[in-house]
Amino acid sequence: MLPTVADVLALDAVRRGNPRVVAGSDRLDTRVRWVHVGEISDIATMLRGGELVLTTGVALPDEPDKLADYIADLAAVGASGLVVELGRKFVRELPRLVVKAAEEHGLPLIVLARETPFVQITESVHARIIDIQLQELRASEQLHEVFTELSVEGAPPAEVLGQVARFSGRPVLLENLAHQVLACDTAGRDTGTLLASWETRSRGVAPDERTAYDAASGWLVTMVGARGQDWGRLILLCDGEPSPRDIVLAERAATTLALSRLLERHQESLERQAHGTIITGILTHAYADPEEAAARARAVGVPLTGRKLVSAVIRLTGPTDTALGEQAQLGELAEAGAAACRDAKLPALVGTLDQHHVGLLIPLPPRLTAEAALNALADRLRTSYTGTFVLAAGSVVESIRDVRRSFLEAEQVADVAVRQPDGRAFYRLPDLRLRGLLHLLRDDSRLQTFAERELGTLLAHDAQRNGDLTRILRIYLDAGRNKAVAAQKAHLSRPAFYDRLRRLERVLDTDLDDVESCLSLHVALLALESFRREAR
Repeated sequence: MLPTVADVLALDAVRRGNPRVVAGSDRLDTRVRWVHVGEISDIATMLRGGELVLTTGVALPDEPDKLADYIADLAAVGASGLVVELGRKFVRELPRLVVKAAEEHGLPLIVLARETPFVQITESVHARIIDIQLQELRASEQLHEVFTELSVEGAPPAEVLGQVARFSGRPVLLENLAHQVLACDTAGRDTGTLLASWETRSRGVAPDERTAYDAASGWLVTMVGARGQDWGRLILLCDGEPSPRDIVLAERAATTLALSRLLERHQESLERQAHGTIITGILTHAYADPEEAAARARAVGVPLTGRKLVSAVIRLTGPTDTALGEQAQLGELAEAGAAACRDAKLPALVGTLDQHHVGLLIPLPPRLTAEAALNALADRLRTSYTGTFVLAAGSVVESIRDVRRSFLEAEQVADVAVRQPDGRAFYRLPDLRLRGLLHLLRDDSRLQTFAERELGTLLAHDAQRNGDLTRILRIYLDAGRNKAVAAQKAHLSRPAFYDRLRRLERVLDTDLDDVESCLSLHVALLALESFRREAR
């Protein structure tokens, strides 16, 4: 940080001049960007702001009005202060009009009672400023090196937050859009205290900008995301106004977290990487034309056009092989899946989708049903792969445009089946219900955004007033919108319960007799329940 006027007055070179503050004593915390010596009356035209001006006053005008204008011009340009050496122009004191003008304009005005070499003052202050700038430059270079290395290595969130805490000496947290803490570094503070009532506190801090400081909470908040899709917030807990370095630190850490999420990949063969890239391109609509995806698939020996397509997902069920590692184990599963497809004479794209799933896109040969193809695949996979897994399939689709829906179904089924597998060769979508679907999508920022949009106002209202309107809404919806039954379950009289419903409608700005509105609210409540259950 740049030195203040008070810091300059404490320097030996200044103290030898017996300095005395005659105006603007409440502005001595003003930062000094530079020190400028000048005797001319129109020096303000040469300044850019932040300068501490030193003068003997020998060339200043004698007219009081012009002296007042001189002070006003310095204040207007943003000078940090004026130091006048007595003895040449002004013998024992400054004119009262000058002191009054400085006080009115909030300009720190200091007199030196003794003759003082200005060069010693400028050297001392400039040496300090340059030293501070060098320190900031070294710190900035170190920060750049550390976070560049973290980005290249794809460091996990805990490691990134650990570096933020080390650089700042302050607690730092990463949360998702549902205000659930994903990772934190307490910087030595008590974890229980730091995270107490976190969701409620976090909902009360909603800056309008991507990076902003909330003075009420003492939080420096920056959004985390990439490609226009935010998925979380990084929060640095500050004791006061953050420095520019703190802001750069938070933003660089957020960028590193976003890049790590984008670049996270498993160790796979080049073939699996190529297949995975094509599948991912189809799922993310990276190809403007489905024909581009078909052409890429054909290039690796998998024809997608003119065939019915079935998507499948393989997920491990057993414990991770600690000697092999989760990523390598998933890579082995992908290779086994590709080998099983070849043995069953099923051309297929096979690649890892994320840290849990191996995806398969199978164009069905003529006169072969999806059930027959999946049974053949399951038999060969169980024969060749020694680990335990579940195989889940999506609906059969007619075109590449519908593959994403089929894959989503398969992933949902796999994530449900992996909890209680019953030994079937493969699993299909009818096993999945709404609660399971919401649980599987609990980490999806779009679902979190939906729940926040539907319930954010209500949750904030309850948090601020320690209210129970969220509970009343849940009881009402669980009772099938039967007010009499809901009032009984809430242990309230009907008039009291009806009054709560009217308050709910005002807070939510919606009609609780509208079926679609209630359906949206009910889904949002179930989603919120899945977020909170996962946090516990």
